[in-house]
Amino acid sequence: MNSTMTTQSNGQDLHHLTEAEMPWMLRMCESLRRFVDVTGRFGSWFMVPLVLITVFDLGLRKTGEVQLWLIENISPIFGSTLLQELEWHSHTVMFTLVLGYGYIWNTHVRVDLVRENLAFRKKLWLEFIGLTFFFIPYLCVLAYFAFIYAYDSWAIGEISASQVGLSHRWIIKSVLVAGILVSIVAGIAVWLQLAVALFGPRNLRFPMMTLEWPEEGGTKIEGKERLDLSKAEDVMAKRTRELKEKAAQEAAEAAKG
Repeated sequence: MNSTMTTQSNGQDLHHLTEAEMPWMLRMCESLRRFVDVTGRFGSWFMVPLVLITVFDLGLRKTGEVQLWLIENISPIFGSTLLQELEWHSHTVMFTLVLGYGYIWNTHVRVDLVRENLAFRKKLWLEFIGLTFFFIPYLCVLAYFAFIYAYDSWAIGEISASQVGLSHRWIIKSVLVAGILVSIVAGIAVWLQLAVALFGPRNLRFPMMTLEWPEEGGTKIEGKERLDLSKAEDVMAKRTRELKEKAAQEAAEAAKG
């Protein structure tokens, strides 16, 4: 981000921090955000096996004799019970690993009947208090019980309740712990950012994850720039212009050669 100066409504100059100017709290926030972002993107790929396994399972169940032949001659994994358990295992991995990702990108569900009508600093305080006393403490308690849940499963060698189901049930339960921990990291990242916005100089500006700065109000939706169709360039016209520029550049280079 470039360092720029704009003027706030109260006449105070706004300073947009460069990466080198950011205090340690914002640098740590950015590192945590990147970790959550990479983890969430990784977890989202489990949508692919979830869909493929579901479609494959449904297809096999419509051809019973084919499924029986596959089970007897290739592998028991083609049984419906194993495939169904793989489906919900894939769903669990995907869902838990993208929870934190949804928060840092502000795409989780919000009921903003009150919050959206508050002043900017009141929104900051509401988010800050919610993280400090509800979000992070609740997830810490949840992580503790999820760990016990996974540890007990490992200790007793838990397997599927079905005799033809998957073994090592502790693995998928451990993924629940990992997903909750990633969500805690996401909460800490946002908490650090809010702390700087609340208690630091009011003229400093940096990318926010869950809020918009007052001067940016209405320009974003779910943490992303709002597209103004009246000002957006026509895609076909843009592509045509780029092709003409490329052809002209190639013609110029050929003439020089």
